[in-house]
Amino acid sequence: MSTNGICSHIDAVTEIKRPKERVCEDCVKIGAEWVHLRTCQECGGTRCCDSSPNRHATKHSHATGHPVIASAETGERWLYCYPDDAFAEY
Repeated sequence: MSTNGICSHIDAVTEIKRPKERVCEDCVKIGAEWVHLRTCQECGGTRCCDSSPNRHATKHSHATGHPVIASAETGERWLYCYPDDAFAEY
């Protein structure tokens, strides 16, 4: 993907990781619900968005340092980088 040099993290993504299952793997463990799903482009884990009560995708990024997520929603084709607050469509 290319951000024209704005974000080296997104520029480093060469293949989009897709969700293995359409669930937040952390919400499932605690019986919680989610709004939208995001897939980590470092490890491939899928977690809930910031509109969800538990905000697991953001918590995962901060805890692990994994910078880039992709929307796991049908029809959405974008990446987001937490450290650079950068967005790119693909």
